[in-house]
Amino acid sequence: MLPNLLVTTLFQIPENHPQRFILHNEVHARASSILSLPVRASYLALSLSSDEKMQERRHLKALCERFGTAPPDLDADHFSASFDAFQMSWEQHGEFSTYSFYAYDIATEPFAAPALKKVPVDWLSQISGKVIVAAHASIVSAEEVNYQDEMDLSPLTTYFAGNPIVGSKVTGGAAAVFTDFRIHVDGFSRFLVVNQNLRTAQAGRLLHRLFDIEVYRVMALLAFPIARKLYPELKKADRQLYTITNSMTQPDNDDAKLLDELTALAAEVENHISTHQFRFAAASAYYQLVGQRLEDLREVRIQGIQTLGEFMKRRMEPAMHTCNSVSHRFTLVSERVSNASQLLRTKVDIIIERQNQGLLSSMALRAKMQLRMQQMVEGISMVAITYYAASLIGKIAEALHSLGWHVDAELVEGASIPFILVIIGISTKRIHKIIANTTE
Repeated sequence: MLPNLLVTTLFQIPENHPQRFILHNEVHARASSILSLPVRASYLALSLSSDEKMQERRHLKALCERFGTAPPDLDADHFSASFDAFQMSWEQHGEFSTYSFYAYDIATEPFAAPALKKVPVDWLSQISGKVIVAAHASIVSAEEVNYQDEMDLSPLTTYFAGNPIVGSKVTGGAAAVFTDFRIHVDGFSRFLVVNQNLRTAQAGRLLHRLFDIEVYRVMALLAFPIARKLYPELKKADRQLYTITNSMTQPDNDDAKLLDELTALAAEVENHISTHQFRFAAASAYYQLVGQRLEDLREVRIQGIQTLGEFMKRRMEPAMHTCNSVSHRFTLVSERVSNASQLLRTKVDIIIERQNQGLLSSMALRAKMQLRMQQMVEGISMVAITYYAASLIGKIAEALHSLGWHVDAELVEGASIPFILVIIGISTKRIHKIIANTTE
């Protein structure tokens, strides 16, 4: 709180953002440990679920209470402390957590008494999660491992069970790093660091980078089995899409059926993408971190063996290219399915439009025929109305004749017909005009 107090009391500046100091101090988080030399280190990286992450914090608290050390905060994602016989650093990442243990007493051989032996066995066995990386590292002097000549690496192979080793000079020649990138009979991989002129801060950063390379390369390769598993699915989707698009060109195809098949294929492809896209994106990010950590080592070749960077590039690049290729090809298949669906829908829309045009033409013809029939019926109706009106007038004339009027009923009836026709015609036109004005 002192920096905040000084800023607000010495100068009248606006109120601080709530996260100003948290964000400012983030660059100092997860700092590498300051180590004494020589040192032995053990490293564990574990994948955890959300529930296991909460359990992990309680487990750390139990260790701190055991040795009378202040535990980390409940929301902390990194922690370092020194205990009676060892030093520990803990970091929690998005998908995994890491534990680094350091011990400083001198052992007869670099990996004979790893730092993990200093950790309470009962506490160690109850750590949450599943191990994805376990590694031992040891920083020793050249005399301790009989490393006198760069051209003779045979004394070092005994520490790696006779396996071929890779290595290089690092940190400007201050040290040489050797490993075989194999899991040994104890379940741990090994890094041997021969100290030439390492400072304590350099030693902490070097071990941190080596452990980062180990965990990030494994996390990056998590996508590789998925890529190999999805490759047959990708070929199947590609062939199915080809079959559908080829059927679209046939004149006698069932467009509705093809559209259903395209929809099902699109759903299947999108399901693969949504399910595995995170893993492929994470693999790419982890691989970039591996490359960055290798670059930070500032390797210089030792004659006769591969550098760590060369080994990683040769082994990991094909796997990463496979992952990127599968992810990219699934995206392309999704775009092609979308284009094919759009083309098919356009074709169906054109067919429907043509059918609608034919239907409208048929409806117009029927309406025209109905109009002609209606006009014919109107004509017949006019004749019928005239007949009945004239008959009515004739009956009236007969009645008047019976009353003594000198009226010729037949003559009156016949003479009324033209007048009746004219009146009916005028009335019909007026009705048509009223209907026309009403519809407009």
